[in-house]
Amino acid sequence: MGFEVEASHHEVATGQHEIDFKYADALTTADNIATFRSVVRATAELHGVHATFMPKPIAGINGSGMHTHLSLFEDGENAFHDGDDEFDLSDTAYQFLGGLLEHAPAIAAVTNPIVNSYKRLVPGYEAPIYIAWSDVNRSALVRKPAARIPAASRIEFRCPDPSCNPYLALAAMLHAGLDGIEEGNAAPDPVRENIYEFTEADREERGIETLPSTLGQAVAALQGDDVILDALGPHVSEKFVQAKTQEYTEFLASVSQWELDRYLETF
Repeated sequence: MGFEVEASHHEVATGQHEIDFKYADALTTADNIATFRSVVRATAELHGVHATFMPKPIAGINGSGMHTHLSLFEDGENAFHDGDDEFDLSDTAYQFLGGLLEHAPAIAAVTNPIVNSYKRLVPGYEAPIYIAWSDVNRSALVRKPAARIPAASRIEFRCPDPSCNPYLALAAMLHAGLDGIEEGNAAPDPVRENIYEFTEADREERGIETLPSTLGQAVAALQGDDVILDALGPHVSEKFVQAKTQEYTEFLASVSQWELDRYLETF
């Protein structure tokens, strides 16, 4: 299929696997994500099993994310690299990172677009819910991976999940980062401690916000963010908000098996 797989390994949960394919430009990468999902599902079906990209298919174990590595190139050079910086990141990279963090709540509606997405984004399962960045801390929304060469300097956005439309998701992420560059955003200091161990007071003191905890909250954040709405364009943003509002409204009106098990014979 023309894929160059750079890494593939078993993940934390039973039957869960991580497959990382080589970077490319945004449009090619979105094509690759769409192709990858189709090929994996078809191959699984040939073996009599189902491969799901549902973010949280099983309660109590780790969900599946779509960690996305981002960098910008200008005249063939990695605009994110600065060898004189403690983290090898340039001012451009910090501004891009600042834009991602600023618009993260609205981006979540696009990168985490279904009700089930927010069952994954909870503490305790290596899924990021805190709007912060770090070079070592996987509880933060953005991580700075180690890079062997300057061209590999990049940042990792950890909240997206594989239920998203990759074309819209990458557009939203890039638009947010580019807005950060245009506005000269300053990235906050990195958080190197495990944020999951912070108290609410600790997080408030450090100015660490959280991602939306429901699809409804994420859609509301999207409606209030002109930058991410602009990334989607007027037609797509209007139809997207309508569809997701309806989806969340239907979810709120539904009665789950959990509710039946917990309440039916109690009341």
